[in-house]
Amino acid sequence: MPPPGCPAHQAPQPYPPHQTRQAPPAYQGLGTPLYGPDFAADPQAVYHRLRQYGPAAPVELAPRVQATLVTDYRAALEVLRSPDRFVKDARHWRALADGRVAPDNPVVPMMAYRPNCLFSDGDDHRRYRQAVDDSLARIDPNALRGYAERSADSLIDRFTALGEADLLGSYAKVLPLLVFQQLFGCPPELGDRLVEGFSGIFDGVDAERADALITSSLLELIALKREHPGADMTSWLMAHPVQLGDEEMLHQLVVLIGAGTEPQQNLIANALRLLLSDDRFAGDLAGGSMPVEDALDEVLWLDPPMANYGVHYPVEDLDFGGVPLRAGEPVVVSFAAANTDPALHSGRRTGNRAHLAWSAGPHHCPAKDSARLIAAAAVEKLLDRLPDVELAVPADRLVWRPGPFHRALTALPVRFPPVPVPTPAPAPVHPGQPDRPGERPHHPSADHLPPETPGESRWNAPPAPSRSTPPAVTSTARQPASAPTGRRPLLSSLAAWWHGR
Repeated sequence: MPPPGCPAHQAPQPYPPHQTRQAPPAYQGLGTPLYGPDFAADPQAVYHRLRQYGPAAPVELAPRVQATLVTDYRAALEVLRSPDRFVKDARHWRALADGRVAPDNPVVPMMAYRPNCLFSDGDDHRRYRQAVDDSLARIDPNALRGYAERSADSLIDRFTALGEADLLGSYAKVLPLLVFQQLFGCPPELGDRLVEGFSGIFDGVDAERADALITSSLLELIALKREHPGADMTSWLMAHPVQLGDEEMLHQLVVLIGAGTEPQQNLIANALRLLLSDDRFAGDLAGGSMPVEDALDEVLWLDPPMANYGVHYPVEDLDFGGVPLRAGEPVVVSFAAANTDPALHSGRRTGNRAHLAWSAGPHHCPAKDSARLIAAAAVEKLLDRLPDVELAVPADRLVWRPGPFHRALTALPVRFPPVPVPTPAPAPVHPGQPDRPGERPHHPSADHLPPETPGESRWNAPPAPSRSTPPAVTSTARQPASAPTGRRPLLSSLAAWWHGR
């Protein structure tokens, strides 16, 4: 919750024109690009220049995609908390409807209408949000943390003896995938394809193909769970009393899995970068403490994983603090710029949760507590296992991925004193295992995966938190007796896929 006296507690008020910081230049609708390496390298410099327009400024999200970017904290709250004046339904987007923006433009999959809780308003939004909130509430946070920690251990075991690693590709990218495959009951081959699809959409690379890959993969998952429901988010959404159809299921999963993979990996990686590069945190680490929660607060204020999003559409033409907003033209909230608004007059971020990284208003992130829990577990486990880890290159040489929406590194190379992984005790040989005594069954992406101990894969906390939700299955479904005895790995070909093999 925001601290008392924070602007986030205040009811949204129209941003008066006379409170702009200086007279804005002539507004000609020519937007500053929010894509390419220059913007990725120093977005805060771009936000600083854009503030001369007042609370919002013209930008270009991609070639020929014009929008208005809100850079002011109070103005951002006004947009986010005024569903009667700013709607989320992208069917209001005039430029897309009249052909000025082509359907295959790379940002369209991130902005186009979907019947889910992110892109709907009014009764539809309340219905979708009820199903999502009730299903998320059934997750036991202790079970979630336990699975995240065991997944982290399994991944660290793969590189701890090497003395070096890319913590993005080998850790931050993979851990959320392990967690969401378990949480959504997603088979590993579908998980690989979903990560490929979501990465393409966030990067704006071949977005049409990426969108098709996501759609086909999720339809397979839905069909699987209709036939074989389990104790997982997908099955709970299907069983919810609002009775979501297959198309509605598809689009709730798009927003939930999309938010649970790409932004989650960026939160983990950005927090690790900060802890390893900022002298304030490095000093604390050397002293034996791990200020992980402080680092997460700092990242969520300064480098939020979703830097610019919260797309809304004015229902009528507006004068917004001296900036003209046209009905049906996209207004994008810059969470990163609003969080660093000079008008906030406060540099205190430790313990301050009034940032807008999780958005605000009726469309605030429903999974923020789970996302923060997973990130904290991932960072704490890494620093606990490798206390002497350090960046392998200077922090200012790390490269950020281009794209208007996210704040994401291309890699996070580190080095550390090698630590041998203890050799596990020999296990009995079962059908499908190697014949050599003591050798563990090997799969390129399944080494040291967390065990599925009975009861540990439960996600629902007793009792069910919502009276509108039927009682949950209390454990994951087991294979029939005729199924192979070897446990199917959660992740089939992920390691090879990440490395391009």
